[in-house]
Amino acid sequence: MTIDAAPAPSEFLSGLLTPVTDERDDRDLEVVGQLPAGLNGMFLRNGPNPQFTPLGAYHPFDGDGMVHAVYFEDGKARYRNRWVESKGLLAERKRGAAQFGGLAELASIDPDVMAEAGFMKNTANTHTLRHAGRIFALMEACPPTELSRELETLGEWTFDGKLDGGMTAHPKIDPVTGELHFFWYSPFPPYLRYHVVDASGELVHSAAIDLPNPVMMHDFALTEHYAIFLDSPAVFDVMSAMNGGPIMRWDPDAGTRIGILPRKGDAADMRWIEVDPFYVVHVFNAWETDGRIELRAPRFATMPGGFEFDHPTGKEAPLPWRWSIDPATGAVSDEQTDDRPGEFPRVNDDRATMPTRYLYNAQARTWEFAFEFHGVVKYDLETGATQEHYYADSEVSGEHAFAPNPDGTSEDDGWLLSFVTDRATDTTDLVVLDARDLGAEPVARVRIPRRVPIGFHANWFPES
Repeated sequence: MTIDAAPAPSEFLSGLLTPVTDERDDRDLEVVGQLPAGLNGMFLRNGPNPQFTPLGAYHPFDGDGMVHAVYFEDGKARYRNRWVESKGLLAERKRGAAQFGGLAELASIDPDVMAEAGFMKNTANTHTLRHAGRIFALMEACPPTELSRELETLGEWTFDGKLDGGMTAHPKIDPVTGELHFFWYSPFPPYLRYHVVDASGELVHSAAIDLPNPVMMHDFALTEHYAIFLDSPAVFDVMSAMNGGPIMRWDPDAGTRIGILPRKGDAADMRWIEVDPFYVVHVFNAWETDGRIELRAPRFATMPGGFEFDHPTGKEAPLPWRWSIDPATGAVSDEQTDDRPGEFPRVNDDRATMPTRYLYNAQARTWEFAFEFHGVVKYDLETGATQEHYYADSEVSGEHAFAPNPDGTSEDDGWLLSFVTDRATDTTDLVVLDARDLGAEPVARVRIPRRVPIGFHANWFPES
């Protein structure tokens, strides 16, 4: 499927972010190196790919979702990409032009469009999730959008009508119980909702959580017994946005809190602990050890520049951080754990909620809002050792998803997968690294037959 698109000139619609205009299905891809025998499943990477020229100022968070998949089977690889066909995108296709404004510049919506698609387009452009036999594309302001394994859009999923609102782009699956935990934040009361879905896919718990301000809360953490929320003062200002101002501001006077909530608890069970201001976009993992909660994440000193939707800028780089929390007393100690800034943190998801030895963090050439990732560092929390892998000077990487070796015997027995695009050739490879030895040359490079635009989050879904 090929669709004409003419995006407006923009720093976020040019270069490696230039949208692609076709949907493909390419088989028997060229492989440099040898694909591991245990690598059977699908690698998914989501990201913004606007089909139509934006109505006004454009931010990458606004773009229509496009999911790019590489399927591995019997030593062969196949590439397929598809737009997430939201009600909003279908309404725009019907009219042949964009109909929705963006976060940087709101726009009035035609009543007929609103009747068809609502007042906000569910771009589903941020992440993906597989749970209870369903695959979802995620955008945290809206319900999840179900996809088939071949990436066809099946529609929004509301858990048989039980979901009131949206789903965070970073839900957590407990690998032991199979439960799915997630939240939804909103600029309108209640500002935070917490949900639990059982292993069969039924939504079994929902609770509204009181917050003093509407804040952007992109991620959270889950341990064996607790859900951990981070109430940092990236505060929504809807009136400002309606009058042409920024939709969000950093307000350190509003304070920062860590919230400790027993799993399946409600607002009355929440314990808030006040801490010095900081912001976390994504977490590595959290777990319980000797009665304390260990939380690991890259820490920003203030709201990241990318959340300044009117003009994304660079700020202080995010540094790896450790928080140790006593849920009984509320005592918190914290420390910086490395001086190498990094983001898009990942672990072996089979260790989610549990003590974790190995952390993987993407490295960037610059912390301007320019998606300049160019490598990955591995941390061994037991020995303190680190390993690094960097790509060529002309190459830009993305998030590295961990694919466990099904015959593996250790936590790091598996592979890290990331799209890597070469500016010099305008081509993309899916690079496979040995997670046990990041310093080595890639195990394999899968040649993608088209450039894959720089995007957001990646996942690995092994064959069941």
